[in-house]
Amino acid sequence: MMIDKRLINTVSESKEWIAKAVLWNWVALVGGIISATVFALCLQWVWQEKLGITSAVFFFVILILALILRVLAGKMAVNASYRASTQVKHQLRTLIYQKLVSMPLSQVNQQSTSSIIQVASEGVEQLEIYFGRYLPQLFYSLLAPLTLFSILVFLNFSTSFILLLCVPLIPFSIIIVNKIAKRLLHKYWSIYVGLGSSFLDNLQGLITLKIYQDDEYKAKQMELEAEHFRKITMKVLTMQLNSVSIMDLLAYGGAAIGILTALLQFEAGNLTLFGVILFILLSSEFFIPLRLLGSFFHVAMNGKAASDKIFALLDLPVEGLQSAVDFNDKNPISISIKNLDFSYNNEKQLFKKLNLTIPANKLTVFVGESGCGKSTLVSLLMGFYSQQSGDILLNQQNAADLKRASLYQHISLVSHSSYIFKGSLRENMQMAKPEATDEEICHYLQQVNLDKFVKQQGGLDMPLLSRGSNLSGGQIQRLALARALLHNANLYIFDEATSNIDIESEEIILQLIQKLKDKKTIIMISHRLANAIEADHIYVLQKGEIVEQGQHQQLMEKNGLYHQMFSQQKQLEAVRKGEKNA
Repeated sequence: MMIDKRLINTVSESKEWIAKAVLWNWVALVGGIISATVFALCLQWVWQEKLGITSAVFFFVILILALILRVLAGKMAVNASYRASTQVKHQLRTLIYQKLVSMPLSQVNQQSTSSIIQVASEGVEQLEIYFGRYLPQLFYSLLAPLTLFSILVFLNFSTSFILLLCVPLIPFSIIIVNKIAKRLLHKYWSIYVGLGSSFLDNLQGLITLKIYQDDEYKAKQMELEAEHFRKITMKVLTMQLNSVSIMDLLAYGGAAIGILTALLQFEAGNLTLFGVILFILLSSEFFIPLRLLGSFFHVAMNGKAASDKIFALLDLPVEGLQSAVDFNDKNPISISIKNLDFSYNNEKQLFKKLNLTIPANKLTVFVGESGCGKSTLVSLLMGFYSQQSGDILLNQQNAADLKRASLYQHISLVSHSSYIFKGSLRENMQMAKPEATDEEICHYLQQVNLDKFVKQQGGLDMPLLSRGSNLSGGQIQRLALARALLHNANLYIFDEATSNIDIESEEIILQLIQKLKDKKTIIMISHRLANAIEADHIYVLQKGEIVEQGQHQQLMEKNGLYHQMFSQQKQLEAVRKGEKNA
């Protein structure tokens, strides 16, 4: 009957509300039995010409009270079902979020964003019906026929037994449909997730598609995928409609058999007029609960298929954290990379036996042509990727053995794509330090020259849109820097933090980096070599290897790759300045 014990135990708080929903449905059934009994008794008294005004008023009052009981019990059952489903949505989405948070970033990056979104939204919505409607209806459907049988058996055993015997035909039909539907719904969800992934990919890359005029080709691909999804959806709907027709036939056919048996028993003198009317009124109540269960069944099946994907995510073993320890070293952070090997795939190896040292409280800059491995190195330091072999040591502690949550308390990353969340400016700043006062926040906004702008926009309650779309690129980077400064880390990593921003913002960021370098360990990735002039140490990367290292003047005197790149950039900037002045 499709009861998933693990799913129910995962959201154990919903058990209480499911039980209450079943109880109130049963109370509503009792109200229905009372009203049917009163109505049947009233008709018998009319037939026997025994009904007077006093008895009619009495019957009417009892009938009204029974109807009120049924209505109130129905409302309470709906409320209990709602509470059960609310618990489910909150609990499952919390578990999904907590699972993703517990994973190292290298493992999170392996997960499909579209799949997670679809499972956490549509999948959880389907499970809401599973808990709020299907499970209460399932238990009530078992209770209702037994309750009716225990009452009607005193009127006529044969009719009651036949009705009870026909009831299991509906569950049997559901079990048969379940076997057919299981494979179909699994295929449906796979196609649905695939379509969602393609749609998200095309939507995020729409500008690129437009630029290269490839949007028409992608649109045709989407049409083919959508058509495939339409076909599987129609198969699911056809299966559902056919199963509904079968259940209708069994439900109404079973009620008809019960009514016919009651009439035959009445004709044989084994049943009174009161009894036959009561059987006619209550025969359908044997089957209606199971018929309703069948209508919820297909949605519940869909939710069950979604739960398989939810548990597949929740059951993923968290990589490399079984013996992780806290990073509690409050000393200035130095980094040693020893014999590091890393490749994105078997065909392309980026780093091979890479060795380097990043001293504490110094500014270390990595430069090189695009694709040389600068940003990949940052991703390895931050734990976004995992190396194939070798060690990354922070104050002689292996990064692979450290809990990232504790490590990130000592590290701040300011990248070219720093994320600004929808909400107030204060909320975005307090991510770095939840207990930060308004005075502290304003102090760091002043350091990045944003304080006047923020005051003009309404102060710290200034609303920010998703990704900071109501700010300029330079303002986003300066706000990200102010947030990082508020975090007060021991190690700051700037990954192309000054790319694609205005000159004023670039100068502000570079000045703050110079102020920080004597107090903090600074790592800077920059395509613009002019930013490396004041560095304490420069590493020049080429195809994943360190080809040169030293200070600016030393590297210029070597007349090697660094000198070549620096001279080319200087000439290019001179040309641009000449064009502007012309």
